[in-house]
Amino acid sequence: MTASFYRPAIILGLLSAIGPFAIDMYLPALPAIGKDLGSDTSVTQLSLLAFFISFALSQLVYGPLSDMWGRKLPLYLGIGIFAAASIGCALATDIESLIAFRFLQGIGGAAGMVIPRAVVRDMHTGVEAARLMSLLMLVFSISPILAPLSGSVVIEFYGWRGVFWAVTVAAFIGLVLLATQMEETRPVEHRRESSIKAALSAYGLLLRDKNFLTLTFIGGLGISSFLVYLANSPFVLIEHYGLTPAQYSIAFSINAVSFFSVSQLTGFFGARYGLVRVMKVAVTAFALTMVVMAAVMASGFDSLPVMAVFLFIGYGFLGLVIPTSAVLALEEHGEIAGTASSLMGTLHFVAAAFAMVIVSTVFDGTALPMVAGIALVAALAFILTQVTIGRRAAAVSAAE
Repeated sequence: MTASFYRPAIILGLLSAIGPFAIDMYLPALPAIGKDLGSDTSVTQLSLLAFFISFALSQLVYGPLSDMWGRKLPLYLGIGIFAAASIGCALATDIESLIAFRFLQGIGGAAGMVIPRAVVRDMHTGVEAARLMSLLMLVFSISPILAPLSGSVVIEFYGWRGVFWAVTVAAFIGLVLLATQMEETRPVEHRRESSIKAALSAYGLLLRDKNFLTLTFIGGLGISSFLVYLANSPFVLIEHYGLTPAQYSIAFSINAVSFFSVSQLTGFFGARYGLVRVMKVAVTAFALTMVVMAAVMASGFDSLPVMAVFLFIGYGFLGLVIPTSAVLALEEHGEIAGTASSLMGTLHFVAAAFAMVIVSTVFDGTALPMVAGIALVAALAFILTQVTIGRRAAAVSAAE
């Protein structure tokens, strides 16, 4: 692959990571925020849930805007909102203000999640798109590796407010990269065909497309498993297992290493076996790993090393599920790639929000509710894959 292939992957990956960076860097601070602002665990977790809700719903707006205005202008808008909201979070004096600014932060951060996927579809299809998507995810995965580690360092020296000043700086770096390093990939003549009416029509088309919805929810259930872990792991690993914030950051990062390392094999396996087959095998292995983990933990074997091994293996397989399901879902919707990417992102995070809420209602401070939630959504992804991936997905595989 040439430098012209790697360069957009790096830029798009960094832009995609800005929003998640505000999640991952913030995780080690959750217990400290609750103590500082005088809120209990469930209320503190609302600051995370508020981000996810706005992050999910706002994606419905950015995709059509990127189809109508081009890819760069909505990115400027979103990153600008994100930077302003990050400053508000850093200055918040009570949990209610923090939750409100986190909601606004999610609105801005959604742009970086939606539009890079549309740019990938603008540039490539098929296996080449899968290769670029997996490279984008490699850069994107810097967030769950470096963010908790850097977050724990920032928290140690500057407190939890320093985290939000740090992501403000990251947002301004993103604006500079966008202005100087990214080219527009949505031609003006294509934008003329896009409008609000066309976007609504496109959403109707996508919501009637069973193949798109199936692939989207398979990816969304996979993401849900990771976000359930993300929301509950600070309390499980720090308060239940007694890790320090720095140790927690290392434990969290190990799963990200597994995820992005295996994701880099997507292009190779896709070219050799077809994307549909790769996705089916990966979903099966992912679900089996997580269900066995939950069964072991439910039997009374409450061990952090054992849980860590299962998560490392399971999230490795998830690294193949996410890019393949995304590429296959967008494959037939190049003309409305921005809108399709928006709906995909929204459905991903709506599914994740439901999973997070359900697990939070039964969370008791131990690892079992978290691993049971992870296993449940993994099993649902497996069932959905086996039951509904039919002739249309097989036709895509045959075309490859």
